[in-house]
Amino acid sequence: MKFGALGLLLRPRRATPLEVFMPGKLGLPEILLILAVALLIFGPSKLASLGKGLGEGIKNFKSAIKEGEEGEEKKP
Repeated sequence: MKFGALGLLLRPRRATPLEVFMPGKLGLPEILLILAVALLIFGPSKLASLGKGLGEGIKNFKSAIKEGEEGEEKKP
């Protein structure tokens, strides 16, 4: 190695298997493509009910976490 420790920092590293299959952040075009495919697969009425169910699930999850935190504060 010519540069010692600096050479290790400058050397390009290999991508891990997860990085190969999971590229960086999703942009707007990718999200729109995913939504279009979901719309074609499920249809508008089924997609609306799936969204409603997902929203209710998230709401219930948040309320359960909040109740758990309040319960821990009251114990001591």
